[in-house]
Amino acid sequence: MTAVELVVEIVGWGGAALILLAYLLLSAGKLTGQSIAYQAMNVVGAAGFIVNGWWHGAIPSATLNVVWMLIGAIALWRIMARRRADPAVRPPATD
Repeated sequence: MTAVELVVEIVGWGGAALILLAYLLLSAGKLTGQSIAYQAMNVVGAAGFIVNGWWHGAIPSATLNVVWMLIGAIALWRIMARRRADPAVRPPATD
């Protein structure tokens, strides 16, 4: 395995771990869907899957994760815009 292949695998597994951890924390009530941490974990995790999927020629998986990443990025943008517009609005201590 070359160094590039190793990095692609690490990025892919890291992405998988982040998405699973985000879902676990959401399901356990430690994060909400409106938390920056949850959305950021999904965006970064999907990016890892995109790299890995593209490298392996898994275009359906890579495409799905592009959409997943865009959904998370839009959600992040909206959360941050809402917080900038009203600094008094703060999430619970799960963020």
